[in-house]
Amino acid sequence: MENNNTIPHYDPNAAPVIDINGIKKLLPHRPPFLMVDRITEVGEDYVVGIKTIGVNEGFFIGHFPEEPVMPGVLIVEAMAQVGGILVLHNLEEPERYSTYFAKIDNTKFKRKVVPGDVLVFKLTITQPLRRSIVCMHGEAYVGDTLACESDMVAQVIKNK
Repeated sequence: MENNNTIPHYDPNAAPVIDINGIKKLLPHRPPFLMVDRITEVGEDYVVGIKTIGVNEGFFIGHFPEEPVMPGVLIVEAMAQVGGILVLHNLEEPERYSTYFAKIDNTKFKRKVVPGDVLVFKLTITQPLRRSIVCMHGEAYVGDTLACESDMVAQVIKNK
C-alpha cells in the first residue's frame, strides 16, 4: 500500500511485518498494557498495526458489564503504541530509545469498539523527527469505518 489517505487493508492470513516478539523488542509495554498485536505494513513515514479486541480484555469488566465498550483513552493509547513502533523502527539502534506522549489534539471518536472488533491503525508522520520531537496523525478503523482519529506529538528519549 502506498502512503495515502486510503483505508488500510487487513488480511488476517498474511504474515505480519513485525510480530508480537518484534513488537516487544521495540516497546517497553507488556500485557495487559501492550495494545498492539502485529504490524502489517511499515514505511518511512507510515505504519499499519492491528489490535484484536477480545471479550476477555480486563477493561470490559467495568466498562461496561452489560454493554462492553473499549474505553476511548485505550484506543488512543494503542494508537500511540503503533506510532511509537513507527518512530523507533526507523531509528538506528531503536532499542536505545523510547517514545513518550507529549500531546494529543483533535481526537474524535466516531464508532464504539466492542468485543470481536479488529482495530486497524494507520499512523502517518506529519512532521519528521527533529530535536527529539515527532508529529503524527493516527486513524483507527473497524472494517471500513473510522472509529477514532487523533493528532499526536511524541518525544523520543534515549534510555538510561
